[in-house]
Amino acid sequence: MSVTVMPMIISRTKARLGISACILTLFGATSLLAREAPATPGEGSANAPVAAAATSPQAPVAVKPVPATPGLWKIADDDTTIYLFGTIHILPEATDWYSGPVAKAFNSSKLLVTEAIIDSPADLQKEFLTKAVRTDGKTLREALPEKERSAYEKAMTDLGVPVNAFDRFEPWYAALLLSSLPMQKAGYKSENGVESQIEALAKEHGLAREALETAAYQIDLFDSLPADAQENYLGEVLDQLPTMRDDLARLIAAWKAGRAEELAEILNAGETDKRVRQVLLTNRNAAWAKWLKARLDEPGTVFVAVGAGHLAGEDSVQEQLAAQGVPSTRLQ
Repeated sequence: MSVTVMPMIISRTKARLGISACILTLFGATSLLAREAPATPGEGSANAPVAAAATSPQAPVAVKPVPATPGLWKIADDDTTIYLFGTIHILPEATDWYSGPVAKAFNSSKLLVTEAIIDSPADLQKEFLTKAVRTDGKTLREALPEKERSAYEKAMTDLGVPVNAFDRFEPWYAALLLSSLPMQKAGYKSENGVESQIEALAKEHGLAREALETAAYQIDLFDSLPADAQENYLGEVLDQLPTMRDDLARLIAAWKAGRAEELAEILNAGETDKRVRQVLLTNRNAAWAKWLKARLDEPGTVFVAVGAGHLAGEDSVQEQLAAQGVPSTRLQ
């Protein structure tokens, strides 16, 4: 889940799954791990470049937040209103999304629901490493076919990371880390993302908190992918690395303008492994829609903030709700 992780913990581009909805959710956690994961014996040199990429000091610069009008929907019955807000988990700059209908909806809510709640980064780190470390006696590069291994090693070298840095990890985790490194170098920060800001607002307003998933569940989604699907996923990340900055810029521009259909087109273009989409997007959207429908039976006002990719296009949460007879209304 960000899958997100996360907060999924856990957006697709023309470069396919490399910037999946789950990847953007998971960016905060993967970049956290890149900064804080202790080097295992004999691997200090492999981990050091990752930490350096994430922690290079930068002088603070005062900037005026960029205005944005991201998508906002609601579902409701006689005594319950649930707002659905599409987020971006990482951003390169401060963004003024908390205004207009979004601020009004949030200020009227008594409960904030997100994809996952990360109470302990240390526990999350342990969970990642428990699932991500290989147990087959092979290194990641040894397990990759020759062509894919060459592309992987070139990408690592281009990023300034030793080719053996992620050897002990499963392909899905190497893919997450590879996706996070260029974003960090381009200035993307989880603290600029909506989740970080919305969690601070929830504390300020005294909102109750709830999550649709756990971080462990979201990690399991990746770890349970078949080996060939994981390798496909890693390959797609490698393919999209050269255009990641442009692809992300398009994605964020569509989100800021609230262009949900364009967002869906960017996220889903060129997808090659429908199993990954089913696990990371469709099945989760269906489960969330079921939860939302059931929540309508309980009075109150709820603000649900999930990755924008879950609220756009085919198999979106709104489509899943409609299939259950629950219409949604767009407010922004």
